[in-house]
Amino acid sequence: MSRSALPSRASVVVIGGGVIGLSTAYHLAGAGVADVVLLDKGEFGSGSTCRAAGGVRAQFSDGVNIELGRRSLRAFENFKADFGQEIDLRQVGYLFLLDRPEDVVRFEKNVVLQNELGVPSRMIDVAEAGRLSPLISTEGLLAAAYSPTDGHCTPESVVLGYAAAARRAGAKLVRGTTVTDIVHDGHAIDSVVTDRGAIRADTVVCAAGPWSAAIGEMAGVNLPVVPLRRQILTTEAVPGLDPETPFTIDFTTSLYFHREGPGLLLGMSDRQETPGFKLQRSDDWLPRLAAAIERRAPRISEVGLGGGWAGLYEVTPDCNALVGEAPGLSRFLYATGFSGHGFLMGPAVGEVMRDLYLGRAPVVDVSGLDSRRFDGSQVRPELNIV
Repeated sequence: MSRSALPSRASVVVIGGGVIGLSTAYHLAGAGVADVVLLDKGEFGSGSTCRAAGGVRAQFSDGVNIELGRRSLRAFENFKADFGQEIDLRQVGYLFLLDRPEDVVRFEKNVVLQNELGVPSRMIDVAEAGRLSPLISTEGLLAAAYSPTDGHCTPESVVLGYAAAARRAGAKLVRGTTVTDIVHDGHAIDSVVTDRGAIRADTVVCAAGPWSAAIGEMAGVNLPVVPLRRQILTTEAVPGLDPETPFTIDFTTSLYFHREGPGLLLGMSDRQETPGFKLQRSDDWLPRLAAAIERRAPRISEVGLGGGWAGLYEVTPDCNALVGEAPGLSRFLYATGFSGHGFLMGPAVGEVMRDLYLGRAPVVDVSGLDSRRFDGSQVRPELNIV
């Protein structure tokens, strides 16, 4: 398929064609903003979005993240009706398994806050956790946290839905085009330079995921985002697999799994991983993964592995996103650094970026996610990260 022609002018250039960028382009164009142009250096969703595990949830420790997750869940629930795109949403719940007393206390506090914000999460005992997720071993568990409306869906389908809707709303989506510079005088943006030419524009939205630090540097804006490889595997068919198996997470090790067809999709944070743009799979983490499986879900070790892939988290120092507008430079907006949760927050973040561009109060107050928090003492880490 040939690339779209590069426009010479735009009112807004969105950099990054993952779910954050596509949702932003859709919501901007849908609000009547003319000449919205989105650029991606590859195929839409090919960066981090389509390498994600597909989890969608509102179980977080920070109120902003809870609100973004909750609002996005509603969008996923209505996605087929709103966009005509099936996304295979399975609201089987998220189940966090807890085996340390301090984590039980922390999650109890989280659940109180989540309930106050309308999330139907609850603490459950070990027996119920075992019934919900029969593949696990309950040995050593103290409790679990569960929310029935969380679940998972297919990132590729969400990308298709937003891309088609953005085009219908009038946005111009251009793939295979690399941004090489942002021309500005220190006060205002003049144009975005690409390997195919320049686009005159006075507004940029950076939604470039792990590549956002480089985009910010072009504009003289500090976006403290680093790429970190995360790997995912799939298994062969699991005999007798319960179709309602929740997205299950062993919080201590971060081992997670959910149903994927007749088998499972599984992964785990590798605490020995180092930052970098590493998109090749590595076997180095497999012994650590195997140990976590043997400890918490030994039945999985009896099933053969299928395929797998590597993707990138875009990680900030406090594992909270960067969302806002740069001061002093008119106008550079950013939505990045979601530390593995950009896909699930994408629908709501697109609405937020629309509102920030239009100068109105955002649907979710994201003032605490401004990148300037790292200049002072306003850092508050998100604790419910896997």
